[in-house]
Amino acid sequence: SMAGYSVEERAAPHSLEYRLFFKDAAGCYISPFHDIPIYADAGKNVFNMVVEVPRWTNAKMEIATKDPLNPIKQDVKKGKLRYVANVFPHKGYIWNYGAIPQTWEDPSHKDENTGCCGDNDPIDVCEIGSKVCSRGEVIKVKVLGTLALIDEGETDWKIIAINIEDPEADSYNDINDVKRMKPGYLEATVDWFRRYKVPDGKPENQFAFNGEFKAKDFAVNIIKSTHEHWKALIAKKTDGREINCTNLTVSNSPFCCSQECAKATVDAAPPCKAANPIPPEVDKWFYYQKN
Repeated sequence: SMAGYSVEERAAPHSLEYRLFFKDAAGCYISPFHDIPIYADAGKNVFNMVVEVPRWTNAKMEIATKDPLNPIKQDVKKGKLRYVANVFPHKGYIWNYGAIPQTWEDPSHKDENTGCCGDNDPIDVCEIGSKVCSRGEVIKVKVLGTLALIDEGETDWKIIAINIEDPEADSYNDINDVKRMKPGYLEATVDWFRRYKVPDGKPENQFAFNGEFKAKDFAVNIIKSTHEHWKALIAKKTDGREINCTNLTVSNSPFCCSQECAKATVDAAPPCKAANPIPPEVDKWFYYQKN
């Protein structure tokens, strides 16, 4: 049931046309970027997370911020579908990876912590629970901390969180609990983000704060600031340029559209097909000397 949300696939997974559209509990089409609330429980700082990439998979799936209704699609670079490389000892993504809805890292806003502007996307989340989630699942997460990645000169916060339905969730309340209970996982996370683009011929990524994780309260404040940027975006107080702000539920938004209009967007997408095979080279492992 995914907290009342469901998804509808269009075209073949692992194709350029593939899209995963979202519906609410009533079966109406919505935007996962704009219409799913940021909070699952504001009083307890429990956030909704849209899972884009299940753990151990490689396809770089993401909320399509520039498409109407913002379905999940596979990222494309130079006309080719994008898969993250396996940099030994990591296999694909090492957490369930996704985004917090109703947040936006504004590219015209210079972050006072990092000195770099935002990456123009919703804020990213690494969910560290034991369950491998499914693509398009909407889960409730407890925030534990954050890492400040500087990705090609842009601020790209990575929120560390745990699914509140994880059997061990009660034992995790801050970043130090992750260090204690899952030794090596945070170091592996920094290593992953540092080197995941190296197989594509890119330099290693950099971090603010020397790659140190910031604690829960800091992370929650970062999320709240990106929520304020999203509010300005959806109310047309900020120029979002290519960002598609079509939504169905944000009452004060000039981008609000009807369910008929939303249905027409989905109907225009090709019908669902069986998944294309994943190219065999995606299973290759890359080995590098650690600096």
